[in-house]
Amino acid sequence: MKTFLQKVFLLALVLLGTSVSFSQKKQVEKANKEFDKYAYIDARDIYLKVVEDGYTSAQIYKNLGDTYYWNSDYDNAAKWYSRLISEFPQETEVNYYYRAAQSQKSLGNADKSKEYMDMYISKGGDPGIVRATATDFLEYEVVLEKVSVNTAYSDFGPAYYMDKLVYASSSNTSEGSKIAQWNEQPFLDLYEADMDGEGKLSNASSLSGDVNTPYHESTPTFTKDGNTIYFTRNNYIDGKKGKDKNKTIRLKLYKATKSGDNYWTNVVELPFNSKEYSVAHPALSLDEKRLYFSSDMPGTIGMSDLWYVDILDNDSYGEPVNLGTSINTEARESFPFISEKNNLYFSSDGRGGLGGYDIFSTPLNPQGRPGKITNLGEPANSSQDDFGFIIKEEKRMGYMSSNREGAKGSIDDEIYLVQEKCEIVITGTVFDQDSKELLPGAEVLLLDSNNKIVDSQIVGETASYSFNADCEKQYSVRGSKTQYAPYEKVLQTPDKSGTVEIPIPLKLVDPCPPNDLGCRLKLQPIYFDFDRYNIRPDAAIELAKILAAMRQYPELIIHIESHTDSRGNDKYNESLSDKRAQSTLQWLVDKGIAKSRLTAKGYGEYKLTNKCDDGVECTEEEHQLNRRSMFIIQN
Repeated sequence: MKTFLQKVFLLALVLLGTSVSFSQKKQVEKANKEFDKYAYIDARDIYLKVVEDGYTSAQIYKNLGDTYYWNSDYDNAAKWYSRLISEFPQETEVNYYYRAAQSQKSLGNADKSKEYMDMYISKGGDPGIVRATATDFLEYEVVLEKVSVNTAYSDFGPAYYMDKLVYASSSNTSEGSKIAQWNEQPFLDLYEADMDGEGKLSNASSLSGDVNTPYHESTPTFTKDGNTIYFTRNNYIDGKKGKDKNKTIRLKLYKATKSGDNYWTNVVELPFNSKEYSVAHPALSLDEKRLYFSSDMPGTIGMSDLWYVDILDNDSYGEPVNLGTSINTEARESFPFISEKNNLYFSSDGRGGLGGYDIFSTPLNPQGRPGKITNLGEPANSSQDDFGFIIKEEKRMGYMSSNREGAKGSIDDEIYLVQEKCEIVITGTVFDQDSKELLPGAEVLLLDSNNKIVDSQIVGETASYSFNADCEKQYSVRGSKTQYAPYEKVLQTPDKSGTVEIPIPLKLVDPCPPNDLGCRLKLQPIYFDFDRYNIRPDAAIELAKILAAMRQYPELIIHIESHTDSRGNDKYNESLSDKRAQSTLQWLVDKGIAKSRLTAKGYGEYKLTNKCDDGVECTEEEHQLNRRSMFIIQN
């Protein structure tokens, strides 16, 4: 928790808005040494009392909102930003809609946050979210872990089924189970296992119903509602097996539907199968209107190609379409999978790779045509066969099959949990915006999308910071330092590992003279009309701040200085300014402040704030800057 003095000082930084050059740094340091004399003056508390007294302005709401926002008190920030937008919409700069939106978001008020963000954008605001591009990024880095349901036999071909994983396994060694001659293992059946949020599998059991037979079943795919399965099986249905002209039992695609909670029945063969060629490894498009598969049917370019058919009404299908030479080679393409981001993953041994089947990916356009093909590289691929890749990209997690070195048997396949390793390093330096000098000792915060602090650092001599972050998430980087206005940058991290650089330029703020109460309270100038000394309504709002401070701190004794512009002769301006000073004093006395705590004097045109001296042509706005009052704390 910040000390009282820290809160006051941070408030002073927020409320001050005028920059100074590098040459003014020594003045800043000197002023801050004297600041402690009046550190007990809590400007925010004064503002709150002013509002209690019924005086409000856009500037008061802005400053209150900012002091809470930069201290991560979003509940109070949201309160004052909302009042600002509601009561003073014409005086609300666009960036305050953004801060209001972020404050509401941190409180979980999604609808209100969206309302303010929409207003921010409609008023021309840039959302300020840097779509960061990582440097030195890795194309696709994953870590692999064998799943617990692997057996001493072949396990492969995973598929998502609701909150379960379904896969093929030859682990059925029950009495009467058939043995495949080519590998002397039991025939494959489909199994299901529970899948937790971290991808761990448990409670494996044979898929219930009519799907599994004495022959091979493998590589399923399911509709999103979980009620339909497409799967691969030997040419076997209704207790009969079929062979091609060479006496070979080919693979076919079948479809089944779920009855009750988890019983699969109504197994039917798809109409584009044939006993003369294989059709296998189904995958559904995102809209489930197209079924992809692998086949060596007539028209195949190589040993096996990727194909698709359109799924029509009434359980009918279009003609098979070959994906063409952009995907298929003279070798084997197989095991297609369509991800939630409409990327096609498949395996091929006809492209440059690490050996055997390698896993590749390619984005599909809305018409289903593939784009650039990328080899996933190590460790997803090895010198052996790697295939059956599936993934939930939003979770950066999936599964694959491989018979790479280290499998339990010399040729057995195993299933691996795939976790994409995506690490972002957010780094940068903190420096003076004008002089470009580094600023050691500055504090840098990393906040999440709800403005919760994730990490913080005080930068050292190099003024550099570094945070570890997640991919594809929104963060805010916030920098602050004594004597400087806070700085914030919002960014969306990229979807590839790497480094994102966010520099933090801090603006040196103009220090208040140690005894200038008006400056400490960010008093707006108390202007007077030309040739007048009455207190205008806008001036009364500013005087209410002085009034609240003097009520809060009875020990304060204030000297009021009033000034005029250069128009009129010197003597007249001295008289006019003195009337303005006395008018200001009387307003405070009328509100209950003892006259003994106040002195007032007019200084005429002798202390101009700009070039507008006698004979210099200036605008009315420039002249008005000189018609002002100041409030000096007396020692």
